[in-house]
Amino acid sequence: MAEHLLSDAQMRDFIVNGFVTVTTELPAQFHDAVYEKTVSVFDKEGNPGNNLLPRIPEIQQVLDDPNVSGALTSLLGPDYYMQPHRHPHYNPPGSKGQGLHQDGGKRWSHHTRRLLVFYYPQDTPLELGPTGVVPMSHYYSTREGSEVSPEQPVVGEAGTVAFANYDLWHRAMPNSSETRRYMMKFLYARMSEPEAPTWANRETDWANGTPVGPAEHQEMFRHLWNWHRAVEDNETNGTSNGESLSDLISSLNSTSEATGLQAAYALPQFGEKAVPALVRCLQEESEMTRRNACYALNAVGTPAVDALRDMLKDSCEYTRDNAAEALGDLGNKAEPVVPALVETLSDESDRVRSHTVEALGTTSQSSSIAVPGLIKALEDKSEGVRRSAVFALARIAKDAEGAVEGLQNMLFDTNRYIRGDAVHALYRIGTPEAKSVLLRHLQMTRWCPITSRESTF
Repeated sequence: MAEHLLSDAQMRDFIVNGFVTVTTELPAQFHDAVYEKTVSVFDKEGNPGNNLLPRIPEIQQVLDDPNVSGALTSLLGPDYYMQPHRHPHYNPPGSKGQGLHQDGGKRWSHHTRRLLVFYYPQDTPLELGPTGVVPMSHYYSTREGSEVSPEQPVVGEAGTVAFANYDLWHRAMPNSSETRRYMMKFLYARMSEPEAPTWANRETDWANGTPVGPAEHQEMFRHLWNWHRAVEDNETNGTSNGESLSDLISSLNSTSEATGLQAAYALPQFGEKAVPALVRCLQEESEMTRRNACYALNAVGTPAVDALRDMLKDSCEYTRDNAAEALGDLGNKAEPVVPALVETLSDESDRVRSHTVEALGTTSQSSSIAVPGLIKALEDKSEGVRRSAVFALARIAKDAEGAVEGLQNMLFDTNRYIRGDAVHALYRIGTPEAKSVLLRHLQMTRWCPITSRESTF
């Protein structure tokens, strides 16, 4: 397995650019067969959408390929999860392509907890309209990200698989050929917070004497490297590199997102001294200021936890919301404030409750303290809260035995993704009761991939 994990160089490349590619060990004939079957399915039935895998089950061999599973383990940890949404993308001959866009872009986090995975069953040169990506754009939440660097085409031979940060700006490029181009998209998630490097890590330092990527963002990259290695950023005891605390706080509100990001990751050099000013930023009306403050608080790490806990009781909805989201992004570091997060589950705001539930999925993975509250959240009137609660219970897993009955009810929720995540939550809980509920449900809802209008029985 170790030989299939990403190297330090590949990991650095992913941290800077937001994507990395590998090629499967499967033969060319395999990908040809997948391509032809995809053409047949599209011609006879249309796009299978979320039913992609049961309709073309051979693709599971791609996802199980050692190079693919090695990359997924490297980026998301060994218990990564393929979420229910998947979609085959068709780029027809003569297409003009898409506009650049983000599939994510709504989470105020730079940590790798979700991935887009693209599989190409045919050789994909530039003229065939490959996926175009904008390196380093995953750090941006505004349109500025689409212009941060030149677009790069993901070209390669059949069997190429690309792993992209969920927030990376991308698009289908124009197809100037006479050949159909297909790409199978999957969405993967991290289930456990990092506790050690999960790639073939040999070096401890981010730069190792040779900085990778733009010089002005080295602190941002270093933080992500340390997060993946489960290492707290080095404390600086309040020393600075010549920048004043007040000037950096002002820069968080810059109209340039790049300037705000630089300031956010420069502020942790002041350590705990920066926390009061950063927490006050969460009360600002400017979303840009609050977002950049969240990045900075997460880079500060443990010294920010208590102050964020106190902000959960702020009178302003968006301040409470941002505090809950920031605590969730701190993950294991925020475990001491899990009781305060549980109290916040009763907040009147749907947004605050949703981010609080999500935060409990990353901060309370080593105990069952949050489970009763999360079970209650499964009945929330807000679909977003219910979905976050199912996912949080899936992350807690081994300590969520008491959630089986509640998750069983979620198997019939009106939201298809809540249903799918409930299946995975029961699978991860893994008790005899959970397995019995899961098997009965799967037997009842079995979908036959060869039943069609031409062959109904």
